[in-house]
Amino acid sequence: MNGRIFLALVAGVLFGAGLTLSGMTDPTRVRAFLDLFGAWDPTLAFVMGGALLPMTVAWAIVRRRDAPIAADRFDLPEMSGINTRLVVGAGLFGVGWGVAGLCPGPAIAALALEPASAAIFVAAMLTGFALHRYAVAPRPTIQGRKRMPS
Repeated sequence: MNGRIFLALVAGVLFGAGLTLSGMTDPTRVRAFLDLFGAWDPTLAFVMGGALLPMTVAWAIVRRRDAPIAADRFDLPEMSGINTRLVVGAGLFGVGWGVAGLCPGPAIAALALEPASAAIFVAAMLTGFALHRYAVAPRPTIQGRKRMPS
């Protein structure tokens, strides 16, 4: 197996295991976090807070490296500020997350636990990806090469 693929597989399994152990693959737990005036469940806040320390360390390491371990260069997103596309996309993501109780990472992990219900979400998610890809024209980047919209 290719080293990059193996590292991606290990990272994905580790991420999915973390989501599963923290309960983030359970849509009712996520919806309970969003229910501020009902049976509020703070678990998601602790999961997000718990991610801050390792990400702080990871970004400190990234800033000191010339290239990642399994690639020739870093492919970090460009900062472009807040615009209409970002606000609309974040709003759609938030509404979908609140209604379904899942977002892409936990949905993929949930396929292993509850494939029938997670498959419906994943199918809808993939349909949304395809609609976005074909409905929105590519934008030029600063370097002048085309890329798919994010």
